[in-house]
This record gives sequence, C-alpha cells and structure tokens, in this order.
Amino acid sequence: MIKSFFEEHLHSDEEIRLILEGSGYFDVRDTDDRWVRVLVERGDLLVLPAGSYHRFTCCSKNYIKACRLFCGEPVWKPYPRGEESDKMTARAEYLKQMTAAV
Repeated sequence: MIKSFFEEHLHSDEEIRLILEGSGYFDVRDTDDRWVRVLVERGDLLVLPAGSYHRFTCCSKNYIKACRLFCGEPVWKPYPRGEESDKMTARAEYLKQMTAAV
C-alpha cells in the first residue's frame, strides 16, 4: 500500500496525519512546482491543504504507523496528478490561496 502513496496526488479535503510510530517523508509541491520534503516522526501532526499535490514514502527503516484524521465525513479518494485533477475545485482554491499568500 505504501507504494501507492508515492504516486503524486491530491485530495478534495485536507489530509491530516498524526504519526504514531516510525517515520517517513511527505513531499509537497511549492508555488514553483518544486518538491519540498518534510520529515515526519512519532508525535508529528501534518496538515496538507485540500488541492495540494503530494506523495509519501517511508524512511530507510521502512516503517510508519499513522492515523488519518478527518473533519466531517471521511473522504479517502486520492486523485493522481493530471489534467482531470488540475481542473478540480479544490485545486483551484488551493492555488488561489497560495497566490494570495505570496
């Protein structure tokens, strides 16, 4: 299952992860479409905005236990990067927020 997390994707809702054990890396695209790597370890809480492209991989120990938290009804569906996901409302709203922040 970890292999599927490495495919670049976005979600239509926030991705909130609490790291319970182990460690890994979330790669997130910046405003210039470059990867930013974030190390997550036990006790870390990471919130990725809806519409942000990201991927995940384990560190060299190849183990992580994480909990995904939701606000409201759980939505698990990842949308691979591509023409369809680029046109999603969540993506447009994310880009608008990122442009306003710069």
